[in-house]
Amino acid sequence: MIALALKILIVDDNDQVRMGLSVLLRNAPGIEVLGQSCNGREALDRVYYEKPDLVLMDVGMPVMDGIECCQRIKKMHPSVKVIMLTSHDSDEDVFAALAAGANGYCLKDADFDRLLNSIRSVAEGDCWLDSQIAVKIVSLSRSLLVKGDERGPFQPVSPREMEVLKLVVEGMNNRQIAETLNISVETVKTHIRHLMDKLAVCDRTQMAVKALRSGLI
Repeated sequence: MIALALKILIVDDNDQVRMGLSVLLRNAPGIEVLGQSCNGREALDRVYYEKPDLVLMDVGMPVMDGIECCQRIKKMHPSVKVIMLTSHDSDEDVFAALAAGANGYCLKDADFDRLLNSIRSVAEGDCWLDSQIAVKIVSLSRSLLVKGDERGPFQPVSPREMEVLKLVVEGMNNRQIAETLNISVETVKTHIRHLMDKLAVCDRTQMAVKALRSGLI
C-alpha cells in the first residue's frame, strides 16, 4: 500500500518565509504543500476547504494571529495538527500556544532537519517542543504562579505516571519516553491516557500546561 503524503498548509505574513518553507517542504519526501496563507483568517478558510493534515503557522500575524487561529482550528477541526513557528520564545507566547491546543512549538531559526522532525513527530500523534522551549518550560515551572482553580484536586498520580509526565513536559515523544524509561511505546500511551483522565484534559499539550500551572510538576 502506498502511504499518503502529509498535506501541509503554511501560514505566515512574511512572503519570504512562506516561499522558503514551501520550496524546502515540497522537496521533502512524503509531504505535499497544499498552499500558503498570510494571516489566520485566510488560513481558517483554507483549512475548511482544503482539509490539510497539519498547519505550520506563525504566532504573530495581522488580521488574526496564530494563537486565535489555532484555537479556532482546534475547535472546528480537532483532527488537524498545528505547529506554531516563531522567531521568539516569550513566556506568554509559549503558554498561550500550548493552551490554545497547539501540537508543537518550534523556533524559526531551527535547522530544516529539526523542523522536519517536528512535523513528522506531530503527524504521528506526539507533542513537539523545541529543546530550547522545553528547557524554558521546565525552568519556568519552578517559579510559575499557581491559579487557585487549577490546583486540583487530582486523582493520585503514580510514581511511574509522574516520570512519564515530567518527560512529556520536557518535550519528549512517545518513543523517546519509552527508551528513557525502558518500557514499551504502548505502555507509554497507556500511562498518558491515564494521566489525561486524571488531569481532566483531552490532549498531551493541555496535560503539560495543566501540570505546570497546577504545581504538579
